[in-house]
Amino acid sequence: MAVSRALRRLLRVLSLEEEQCRLELEAALGDLRQWEHALSATAERARGGRRLVQASARTGELPDRLAGLEETSAAIRRATALEARIELAEREVEELRLAFLDKRVEYRQAETLIREAEARDAVVAARRGQQALDDWYLNRLRLLAAGREPSSQEPSKPEDLAGGSKYPIDAT
Repeated sequence: MAVSRALRRLLRVLSLEEEQCRLELEAALGDLRQWEHALSATAERARGGRRLVQASARTGELPDRLAGLEETSAAIRRATALEARIELAEREVEELRLAFLDKRVEYRQAETLIREAEARDAVVAARRGQQALDDWYLNRLRLLAAGREPSSQEPSKPEDLAGGSKYPIDAT
């Protein structure tokens, strides 16, 4: 039984779906990295605010101290919002990773089915070729045993057999 076109088409569709899932996963991972980078920039902003407060404590500048406190406070608010967004992005990445792995498994299963069908077809073809060779040798032996020379219409060599091979393969 040859591998059906429908099965090969299914393999192609699964391959495309797997690729699509992979691209979605990569995009979600890129978004997650951007959120994490924004969080680290926010942490740096908070450190800058604290440095400003420390500097104003040495110089006694009240506006610098207020600006530093506001920078720190704004960084904390932004970090809180970013942490919530990062948590959502991590969940999305995990869902997309599972979807990608599911598609990969589906693709590999279809690929395995096709390989097994091709292997079965190869075994059947080898058996048929071996059977043709066996029949040719038996017919030739029978003709020689009967004292007749094979006719010119019969193949004189195993290679002349349709589907035969000069290298017989025993597929038993």
